[in-house]
Formats: sequence, structure tokens, C-alpha cells
Amino acid sequence: MRKIIALFRIRREERWPAVLIVTLLAILNALVIYKYADQFTLFYKNYRALYIKVFHISGYDPLTYEVVSQWTTGYQVYRHPLLAFLMYPVYGLNQGLIALTGINCVQFVVAVLLLCCTLYAFIFLFRIGRELIGLPSVDAWLLTFLTFSFAYVLVASIVPDHFIISMFVLIFTLYVSGRQLIANRLMTRWQTVGLFLLTAGISLTNGVKVFLAALFTNRRRFFRPSFLLPAVILPVIGLGLFARWEFDTFEKPKNERREAFKKRSEKRQRARLFTTYQMANKHKDSIQIAALVDSVMRVRAQEIDRKRRQEPNTTHKGQPIAQVEFLNWSDISTSRSATCIENLFGESLILHREHLLEDTLAGRPVIVRYRSALPYVVESLIVGLFLCGIWCGRRSRLMWMSLSFFGFDLLLHLLIGFGINEVYIMTPHWAFVLTIAMGFLFKTLQGRKRIVLRGVTACLTVSLLIYNVTLIVQYLLQ
Repeated sequence: MRKIIALFRIRREERWPAVLIVTLLAILNALVIYKYADQFTLFYKNYRALYIKVFHISGYDPLTYEVVSQWTTGYQVYRHPLLAFLMYPVYGLNQGLIALTGINCVQFVVAVLLLCCTLYAFIFLFRIGRELIGLPSVDAWLLTFLTFSFAYVLVASIVPDHFIISMFVLIFTLYVSGRQLIANRLMTRWQTVGLFLLTAGISLTNGVKVFLAALFTNRRRFFRPSFLLPAVILPVIGLGLFARWEFDTFEKPKNERREAFKKRSEKRQRARLFTTYQMANKHKDSIQIAALVDSVMRVRAQEIDRKRRQEPNTTHKGQPIAQVEFLNWSDISTSRSATCIENLFGESLILHREHLLEDTLAGRPVIVRYRSALPYVVESLIVGLFLCGIWCGRRSRLMWMSLSFFGFDLLLHLLIGFGINEVYIMTPHWAFVLTIAMGFLFKTLQGRKRIVLRGVTACLTVSLLIYNVTLIVQYLLQ
């Protein structure tokens, strides 16, 4: 327990940079609170409908506000099997504040949670550069601040979704496994199981990265039955069974009530239509009227279904791999996957002025072009530094372990097409890999070359921070 507490103790050299990043993001979180406080501090019977209707920052979901306001398994249970339960203490804190203040303090407690996760993602990313790669403090801080200047790392730090929480646990996983790797120690079963349940419980795909980290750390020992069975197979089966229990216990009854309500509503609507047509057409018999009512109801149902499924901003119609709990959010259209590479290294890093922080399901085109060539130059420079870092770190297992995280995201989004229409909101899952790779470039260069690289990185960091923060503030104050 003492070792865990020591891990989260902020050291002397980390304090002032931590104060800077927390101050910046506290101001941005305060603006989010200011934007929505007049409605979100009130009490409602249906929080979900309110938050989804009112909250609009890019494609992020405000479901955490719902769960913390009135606890429910509001997330998709197969993608986030433990997230609602991890939020239960935050819900309890909000209930205590409600009793003290008489208002719904959901925005304040969620903002504190986001700030804590952002802070420790920031701290552990610095430690990866400082301790595991072996960079001087100035270089490690430069790369850490560069990561937190990326557009959708900043945005994820202020929205009530799970992405910045995921970023924290993934960086923490890299740090813990990297320390084992550098010290030539194995990841233990308990470390692997604990990290898997935490990461996969927040977002299921994160759990794969824990197993990748264990594979790079333990190598052939990973496949030994004494490790594979208790640390991989049993936790996967256990989490799957828990997700099924969670669905049957919480979601299935809600779905059944929703379906029963829909049937009752349709029955009442059918009866009203029948009465209306019967009064207007007294000379027609009941069979003809019933057939007419059925026809009208079918047309209305088809229209509602079409409106629910259509994407108003694009003519592309995605094709899921399968209509099951997890894969129905996929899209195997290779043309869209190829096109959205621009969003992977574009919108993820630099915000667009047009359609600023809009949602692809509410009017934003899937692809938005920049007004000038300058953003493309900046993106190309970052990608170039990333590729150079990969080359410089090609003999490091830490480098390849980090790249395996990024490679899994490429597979998930660009090949399988998971969430491909808004791939940029997934940036916190992989953005830190870019700067970890750049760390190996810093480590390789010496003398004037390193000084030039520091200057370029500092200019990139300051420029991106000013540009992206300015646009975020502009959006929040409009």
C-alpha cells in the first residue's frame, strides 16, 4: 500500500509544472461549468434527456453527468462494464453536496475528477520520459506539455466522458510495465489482473493494451499456463460474465419497460387514429379503416426509424461488421477509413475554426478542411518527428510496447472502423505515444541538434496551446 501511495506522491520537480497545467485546465473546466450551470445545477426527473439535449462539445457524451446526478448504469455496459460502479463514490459525494447546498453539484465534482485524472496523466507521462527513457527534465517537460497542447487532449480534459480517465490509466499502465521492463522484472499476475480490470472496466478495448504490456514485459513467460490462465483467461471470462449480469440486472428491465411503453403508446395512437377515421368516414366499414390505420402506423414507424438512423451530414451509409453489442458501432467501409486518416492526425492535433467542436451527428461533416496550408505543415512536422523517434528507438522494447498500443488503435479505428466517423475524439487513447517516440529522438541527438529540436518543440507547444485554447474559450463563451 505504501508503494502505491508513493507512486502518486507529487515530487518537488513536478510541482510547478503541475500547478501550471491544473490552473489552465481549471479555468477551462470553469468555463464549461459557466456555460451550462443555469440548467445543470437544477433537479430533473429525466437527467439523461436533459444532458443529451443541452450538452454539445464535439461528439462527447455527457453520460457521466447523468450517472453522478442519479446513479444508473447509463453507459453502454459491454463497452464500459465497470465505469458506472467506479463512478458510484463520485455520485455519493455529489449527494452529500446536494444535501449541503441545495443544488445539483454534478459539474463541480466531475470537474474535480477530470482535473485529478489529467494531473496524474501529466505526471506519469513526464516520469516515462524522465525515468524510463532517461531524458533531462527540460526535454521530458517539453514533450509532456506538447502532448497536452493537442486539441482533443485538451478537449477531453474538460468534458464529462471517460476519455481523459482512459488516458490516465493507459499512461499509468505504460509507466508500471515500463518500470518492470527497465528493471528486468516480470509483471506479476496481480499487477496484470488489477490493471486489466481497471482499464477494461473503464473501456473494454483498453484491456487489450494491458495484455500487450504484459506480453512485452514477460515475453515467452506470458504464454505459460501458470500466468495465462489466472492473469488473462479468467479475468476476461469474469469481466464478460459480470457485463452479462449487469445487462440482465439493470439494462434488460429498462429495455423491457421502454418496449412496453412504446407498445402502449402505439396502441393508444392506433385507437385515436381509428376513432378519427371512423368519424370522418362513417360509410366505410371497420376492416377498411383498420387497414388504413395500419398503413399510416407503418409509414410513421419507418419515418421515425429512418430519422433515427440517418447521418444528416454525409451521404455515406456505414456497414457494421455485425449487429451485436460491441460491433454495431463499427464500419467496414474502407473508403471512409482512408478518408478519415486526415482526422486522425489533423483534427486530433489542431482544431478547425469551421464547425468548431460540432458533432458529426448534429451537422458537422465527417471531413473538415483547414483554411490554409499552415496546419498541414504543423501536422506533418509532428508526424515527421514521431517517425524519426520510432527510428531512433527501434531497439527499445519500451518503444515497441508503446507502439503496440498505437497499432491496436489503428487496427480498431482504421481497419475495423470502430467510431471512424469521429475518430479524433479517441485522441487521448494514443496521443501520448507520439511524444514518447519523440523522446527517443531527443535522447539520440546531442549538442546543437538537440538545442534546435528543443526550440522547434517549444514553438510547436506554445503555438498549439495558444491556438487550441483560444478556440476552446471562444466556443465556451459564445
